Amino acid sequence: MTRFTPQELEAARDRLVPDVAAVGLRVLFCGINPGLMTAATGHHFARPGNRFWPVLHLSGFTPRLMKPAEQGELPSYGLGITNVVARATARADELTAEEYREGGRLLTAKVERLRPRWLAVVGVTAYRAAFDDRKAAIGPHERRIGASRVWVLPNPSGLNAHWTAATMAEEYGRLRAAASEG
Repeated sequence: MTRFTPQELEAARDRLVPDVAAVGLRVLFCGINPGLMTAATGHHFARPGNRFWPVLHLSGFTPRLMKPAEQGELPSYGLGITNVVARATARADELTAEEYREGGRLLTAKVERLRPRWLAVVGVTAYRAAFDDRKAAIGPHERRIGASRVWVLPNPSGLNAHWTAATMAEEYGRLRAAASEG
């Protein structure tokens, strides 16, 4: 993995990282916003401590452990990645409430256009802020965006110590099973 200096990471602040998406995916995963490592590399969930890629494999979404640089293969598995807020920051707490609300509006339009079977928001706090749903919990939701169903997943960040890779994989696996049904 490429090593970046603190200055190089800081230079990635506010960069945009293109979505990995296509029309009609099984699941469109939605992160909070790109971190500086993601923005520096151009690869989603690129920070070494982030558990997204291992959990994606452990839950059965991918047949092998993929690296962030292989994100372009996700659509071949019916998967994609986007974010609630597009701009890169060092920490999610740098985002404003208005950025979350606007991100929710833009995400709604994107999901209506792309029509994934499921939108999977990785982070209950981000979901609550983007969709003004203070009582939202992990799991499937009644909300639909167009024909797309919504599932809130635990955030795979290494900072989310409440969830282990194994317990996250169980929850992601529940979504995988639901996304595989007719």
